[in-house]
This record gives sequence, structure tokens and C-alpha cells, in this order.
Amino acid sequence: MIYDTIIIGAGPAGMTAAIFATRREMKTLIIGREVGGQVIWAGEIENYPGFKSISNYEFIEKFREQAISCGAELKEDEVKQIEKLADGTFKLITNKEEFLAKTVIVTIGLSPRRLAVPGEIEFSGKGVSYCANCDGPLYRGKTVAVIGGGNAAFDAAEVLSKITDQVYLIHRNKEFKAFDILVSEVTHRANIKILKDVKIQEIIGEKKVEKITYIDNETGKTEEINVEGVFIEIGRIAHTDLVADFIDRDEKLQLLVNNQMETKTPGMFAAGDVTNASDFKQIPVAIGQATVAALTAYKYLQSKDSSMTAATYY
Repeated sequence: MIYDTIIIGAGPAGMTAAIFATRREMKTLIIGREVGGQVIWAGEIENYPGFKSISNYEFIEKFREQAISCGAELKEDEVKQIEKLADGTFKLITNKEEFLAKTVIVTIGLSPRRLAVPGEIEFSGKGVSYCANCDGPLYRGKTVAVIGGGNAAFDAAEVLSKITDQVYLIHRNKEFKAFDILVSEVTHRANIKILKDVKIQEIIGEKKVEKITYIDNETGKTEEINVEGVFIEIGRIAHTDLVADFIDRDEKLQLLVNNQMETKTPGMFAAGDVTNASDFKQIPVAIGQATVAALTAYKYLQSKDSSMTAATYY
């Protein structure tokens, strides 16, 4: 059996691509290690059009149900290897099976860089968040901590200072990596307190986050702060080695695409956070790109133009 398209990644972008592909009568398979992608790490979602508030699990289930109802197949597995065969089709090898496809859409997203401290995993979605823009409104009038020293952390602190009563911006080094203008803006906010040269030790709570402990690198003393939310903003990682032979990457290992979500390899497309298409890593942005990727894949199949060459995307 040959699929018209195989989508690698089962987050919102992958599900969206599947919906639009199947509605064009494309035989579609989604392969994803974890259905939902990064949304799994969210709590309530309040910035998606059409929903004042929706839980991450309900949100994921709605996407899954629609994709399946449209005719897409879904396998919870991980693609380990991709080959392009002489006839132009792609062979995808997973942990369990092998599949053939006329086109491939890569929507594998980004992985948040983790602190790797006790309590981080246990309280993900229960006070620990990796997206201030997504989850910030849930902490209105509360006390939160932002971990990090780069632009993302300072942006998060600035956003949260408008929503919460108190923000602690915590950085492990003495110097920040953020732009000077951001540092100046944040340091002048009355409800932001900056703690430098400290190391987070543990995130503590019962059913949800209640406090964090940290070590002052200069004194060696252990301190604690009562907080209701912890926003970890220490970067995101693109795990794109799987497609490195087919898709060019930038210095962040993001996949290079043009405005039609085409890559340098005819028949292979990419969409969502894993691409260089946008600096804004938000669900609506990712699904917009996935829509374009699916429709472009359909157009590619319809063209049957053997002379198609690599896309111009620089």
C-alpha cells in the first residue's frame, strides 16, 4: 500500500495537515510518538479562537477525532529512518513497521529544554509551563517564577507582569543573554524581582505547584519562594536529524521552507514550530502552515510534473 501522504508528528499541525489532506481525498497516515505534541505540556488553553478556555486533553481529543473522522489513519509510533526510492516515493521505517508514501509532511515540533529538577515533570500542566503566552492568563493575580536569562525569559516576565501580582525572574548566571532594551524594561517593572546567580533545586507542591527552592551560588544557602506557577523559558530544541539528508536546516536546526511549506526535496514538506517560517511558535500559526503544507502536497500530486525541481526557499 502506498499512502498519498504520511505526516510525521501528531500535534495540532500534524492533525490539521491530515484534515486538509483527507478532504482532498488523499490517503493519509499520521505517525506520532505522542498524540498532541507540545500541547500535552499545557494546562488550559485560552488563546485558541473559538474556545474561551479548553483543557489540553479535550483540545487534543477534538483534533484527533476530526482527523480520524475525515479518514486519516493514526499510528502511535516513531519514524526512525526515511529513504527516497528510485521511483520518487518515500519509505518510512518505524520501530514496528515500514510504510510507503508519495509525499511526506514533517510536523515534529520543538521540544522545550528542561531544567531537569525534581518536580518539573510531576507538575507539568499543574503549575509548570513552557509558554507564558499560552498559560499566563491562568495565573491572574498570582505569584509566579520565570526561569531563564535570554530574550524568551524576559519576554515572558514582561507579559506576566501585566497579569500576575508578582513575578520572580530567576537566572543561574550573573549576566543575562537578553537584549539590553528588554533587560531595562523588565528591571523597571515594580512587580518583577530578579534573582541572579542562583540554581533552581526543586519544584514542590502536593496537587499543584506551591513553591520552589534554589541555591544561591555565592553564599551556598538554600532559599525558597512561594509561587503558584513556574514558567521555564530556557529555550527549545529542534530534533531534526531524521530529515537532515532531505531538508536544509538553519543554525537552530529548524527546517528551511518557502512560503508554500516546500523543502529542497520535491514531495517533502514541513510545517509548524520546527520550521523557520515564523518566529511565533503558537498553535494558530502552526495549523495555518500545516493547512498550506497539505494543500501544496495535494497540488504536487495533481501536477504529475516529473520536471519539478527543488524549491527556492532562501
